[in-house]
Amino acid sequence: MSRLPLARFKVIDLTRVRAGPTAVRQLADWGADVIKVEAPAGDAGLGGDRLGSDFQNLHRNKRSITLDLKQPEGIEILKRLVRGADVMAENYRPDVKFRLGVDYETLREVNPRIVYASVSGFGQDGPYRDRPGFDQIAQGMGGLMSITGLPGQGPVRVGIPVADLSAGHFAAMGILIALLEREESGEGQWVQSSLLAAQIAMLDFQAARWLVEKEIPGQAGNNHPTSIPTGVFRTEDGHINIAAAGDEIYRRLCHALGAEHLASDPDYRTDKGRSQHRDRLNAAIEAITVQRPSAEWIERLNAAGVPSGPIYRMNEVFADPQVRHIGIATPVEHPELGPIELVGQPITLSRTPWQMRTPTPAPGEHTDAVLRELGYSAAEIAGLHDRRVI
Repeated sequence: MSRLPLARFKVIDLTRVRAGPTAVRQLADWGADVIKVEAPAGDAGLGGDRLGSDFQNLHRNKRSITLDLKQPEGIEILKRLVRGADVMAENYRPDVKFRLGVDYETLREVNPRIVYASVSGFGQDGPYRDRPGFDQIAQGMGGLMSITGLPGQGPVRVGIPVADLSAGHFAAMGILIALLEREESGEGQWVQSSLLAAQIAMLDFQAARWLVEKEIPGQAGNNHPTSIPTGVFRTEDGHINIAAAGDEIYRRLCHALGAEHLASDPDYRTDKGRSQHRDRLNAAIEAITVQRPSAEWIERLNAAGVPSGPIYRMNEVFADPQVRHIGIATPVEHPELGPIELVGQPITLSRTPWQMRTPTPAPGEHTDAVLRELGYSAAEIAGLHDRRVI
C-alpha cells in the first residue's frame, strides 16, 4: 500500500468531547501523526467512558500524552511540540486559550507555519463568544429543531449531534485548505469553525428558502418538504421509504403500484397539485402499500426506477448486504476490549485509502516516547513525572 496521504503532517490535539475530536479524527484516519494532549487528572468525564464505544470511535489512530498546561513547564513542552508540528487543534471556550497562553498569535511566534484550528460553540468573537457550546443548543438556535418532527409536534432534536459533527468536519476541511494554501505562502493561519455556523450551513436549502424567498419552513415530519410524494409508507409488515420526485418518477411509481388512476388524476399531475393534495395522495398510496410486505415493494419499486428502501434499526443497518460490502464497520484489536469494530470512513481513495492503524490509546500511553522525540533525557522525564507536569 502507498504511504497514507497525510503521513507527512504532525498534529497536536488539545480537543475533547466531540466537535474538535471529530475534526482531528479525519486527519488521524488518513495518516497524520496525531499527538493527543490530555490533562494528567483527566477531563472530568467530559469525553465519556474511555472504554466506551463513543470515546473509542473518536480517538483511534492517535498517540496520547498527559501534560499539565497550568504549569509553566507544561506550556514549554507544548511549545516544543508546536515547533515541529503542522497543525494544532483546540476547542476550548474562546477565552481559555488566551489565559493559558496557547492562542494562535502566541504560537505563531513559535512556529509561523502552524495551522491553528479552533472549534467553538458560537465563534471566536461576538456577543455570544463566551457562552458554553452544546450540540442541542446549536440545533435549536440554528433552526434545525423547528423543521424536525411531525407538524404541530413542537421542537424536536435530531437523533445525532449534527452540529458537533458538522463543525468538526468543516474544521477538518478548513485545516486541509490551510495546509494547501501554506504550500504557496509558506505561512500557517487560524482556522475557525463553530457549532452555530455549521448548523446553519447544514440547513442548506431550508435556510435559503428564508434568505431568498422569505419563506419560513415548518415541520414536515417524514414527508419531504418539496419533493412529493416522498415519505414513509406503511406496508403489510412494517414501513418503507419511497422517494418519487418529479413527474416522471411519480408516473413510474403509479405504474409500479398498479394505480394508473393516480397518475391521470388532475389533482396529482403536477408538483404543485401533489403538494396541495399531499395528505390525500399519501393516503391513497398507503392504502395500496399496506397490501404487500416491505421487501416485495422495495424490490418492485427499485426495479421500476423509483427510489425505495427499508427503515432499519441499528442492528439491521450493519446486517445489510450492501453495508457489509462497503466495509464501513472496521475491525481493530484493543488491548483491553479485544477485537471490536468502529465506524469507518465514508470516503475511499483508489491508491491511498485510510487505515484503522491503532485503537484509542490509554491516557499518557506515549508521553515518555514523545518527550524522548523532543530531546528530553530520562532524568528530565523522571523529574517531570515527579513534579506532576506529565
